[in-house]
Amino acid sequence: MYETAPPVAQNVPVTPDYQDLVDEISGLLGAPATLENRDFELIAFGVYDSDADLDASALDPVRARSILTRRSTAAVREWFEGFGITRASGPVRIPPTPEAGVHRGRICLPVRHRNVVLGYVWLLDSDALDDARLAAAMEVTARIGVLLGDEAQHGADLSRELRAVLGAGAGWQRDMAVAELRTAVGDRADGPCVVVCVTPWPGEVPSVRMVPGAVALCGVEGGGAAARGAAPDSYGTRDAASHGAPSGVPVPRRALAVLLRPLPRVDVGARLLERAGAGAVAGVSVAREGLEEVAVSWAEASAAARAALAAPRLGPVAEWERIGAYRLLTSLGPVEDPAVAPLLSPAHRELARTAEVYLDHAGQAGRTAAALGIHRQTLYYRLSRVEQLTGLDLDDGEDRLLLHMVLKGARL
Repeated sequence: MYETAPPVAQNVPVTPDYQDLVDEISGLLGAPATLENRDFELIAFGVYDSDADLDASALDPVRARSILTRRSTAAVREWFEGFGITRASGPVRIPPTPEAGVHRGRICLPVRHRNVVLGYVWLLDSDALDDARLAAAMEVTARIGVLLGDEAQHGADLSRELRAVLGAGAGWQRDMAVAELRTAVGDRADGPCVVVCVTPWPGEVPSVRMVPGAVALCGVEGGGAAARGAAPDSYGTRDAASHGAPSGVPVPRRALAVLLRPLPRVDVGARLLERAGAGAVAGVSVAREGLEEVAVSWAEASAAARAALAAPRLGPVAEWERIGAYRLLTSLGPVEDPAVAPLLSPAHRELARTAEVYLDHAGQAGRTAAALGIHRQTLYYRLSRVEQLTGLDLDDGEDRLLLHMVLKGARL
């Protein structure tokens, strides 16, 4: 997802996240594993590539519902708890019960921390899962228990603290919010951090432990043109209102803000976008030391995400350092001009696109015609129509700059 990553210190230990540990169990046992918390809410699931996985019976209604809806029903929970899994300290075998939707037997590995069950790893029972292999898997569940216990102790996501920093105005309010976030985060924020904006974000804020390298994260409600998901070739006057967006930064109507250690982020970007669904993009700020400029980093990440929505070639993960002219355009108010306004009407969308592609190709007619798939004479006719509508001279550098800025700004 990322072509490059910022330089990081060597020999920095990377704490595995839930997905890593579930994948480890799946690989260790040669069978798909599913991790749920003690409320039977899905945290992660692994898929092991074997012949058994190709058997449709391996995915019975209970497991399918758990994966698709990310939780089990109250009836399923009560039925499984009847086998004593809430008190177990070792693997529990549960027989198949077709009338309950459980077509294959289960093995439950309780996830414990300090003698308390915090979750469950579920496996489809098979003769290959002997006691020795299950004992090795239980060692991995102990590591999962440490993560769940640490999450519970530290308040999980620090959403309130991060949102306070993003929403505080400049001055003492922001200084106080940053101090509170620093106290809550402790030494987990040592070294450089980046901020990531993922949008549109459809659901609940994930756990910090489910996002490798995450220090804190929160949901953000925003507004502005980006929220409407303008199509790549659409133009129109931008609504600059932020509708409650932190620090007045225009962001899509629903976004996820992540304060992240800048470790290699290929898997992080992929996982976040997979959770966000089709059409989602991510923006990434530059790396900064400490937490004092988290709000600035959020502005950069939001700008990069808006740029990726406006120009898909920059996405699906756009780094602020690489969005070019959009660094300036996203920092401005509505980029409008009365001369260009007629060109932005729906009736002249093709002319606007022609002008933008022409300017993107530095006024080179041959490359522009090839990019648009039209004859040069057609290109010249369209450009003459652009000049007639706007009164601008496309041989004049300042007129071309004005037209290019307004066309790019209209995408935002």
